Amino acid sequence: MYAVIKTGGKQIKVEVGQEIFVEKLDVEVDQKVTFEEVLLVGGPKTIIGKPLVEGANVVAKVLKQGRSKKIIVYKFKAKKNYHRKQGHRQPYTKLVIEAINV
Repeated sequence: MYAVIKTGGKQIKVEVGQEIFVEKLDVEVDQKVTFEEVLLVGGPKTIIGKPLVEGANVVAKVLKQGRSKKIIVYKFKAKKNYHRKQGHRQPYTKLVIEAINV
């Protein structure tokens, strides 16, 4: 069984036992998070929401809060003596999916 949930402005396909990385959630480690915005539930019988599946939710446990690797944002204009260098580390939350309830 799998589900498609919406979190952090993205749609993510999840299965029970899967570990996923999502945009940072304001939740402590080892707490549970319930996603109410379920767009689709698949399995023996597929249920497609219009736009959401009524009464469905996905329960996940928070494993870790962290920040991804640094990326370099470098702006440059040729022959104009202009360049700017900036680093960025995106915060994330690592989850493990525990249950898909319909």
